[in-house]
Amino acid sequence: MTEPIDITRPIYPGVPVWPGDTPYSYELTARIAQGDSVNVGKITTTTHLGTHLDAPWHYVEAGEKLESVPLSVLVGPCRVVDARGQKALSVEFLKGVELAERTLFYTGEPNRWDTFPHHFMHVLPEAALYLAAQGVRLYGTDGPSVDPLTSKDLPAHRAFARGGVFILEGLALEGVPAGSYELIALPMRLEGADAAPVRAILR
Repeated sequence: MTEPIDITRPIYPGVPVWPGDTPYSYELTARIAQGDSVNVGKITTTTHLGTHLDAPWHYVEAGEKLESVPLSVLVGPCRVVDARGQKALSVEFLKGVELAERTLFYTGEPNRWDTFPHHFMHVLPEAALYLAAQGVRLYGTDGPSVDPLTSKDLPAHRAFARGGVFILEGLALEGVPAGSYELIALPMRLEGADAAPVRAILR
């Protein structure tokens, strides 16, 4: 059996998060070396840490929360598309690529960020609606968002919501050839949440 490809960003102290968001920290609350019977850690973090799944409630007040995202959307055949060089994902570009129900876009982001990226490929609203019309149910990107860093009205997020497309952000796709795979992208089961970190693999 071929070894699965891990497309999850590593989590570590100092990992870059969205500017102003809750930074990640891990600390031990019990240590064997200090006389405790076990080692126990505590984490503090944003729900949008590294590779993560947005629930529609993140960007639409009446949207579904995390537990409502169907597992069938997150597991199954997918397509990885090489979108390097695209400043904004357009319908014109999409008409020239093969799409699948789960389509992941490699835009050229490295698998490990030294600093949080301020410029990355965003999605034009009409492209989000086009993807929905083509039967795409999960849009994945190696970027941190589908809208520009400075966007306040989040037009791409809202267009994906209108089309019923779920959003998987922060993938680690560097070195993954374009093509067909099986995706497994399972978030933590956080009920009532706006998002959750995901362990994502291809095989």
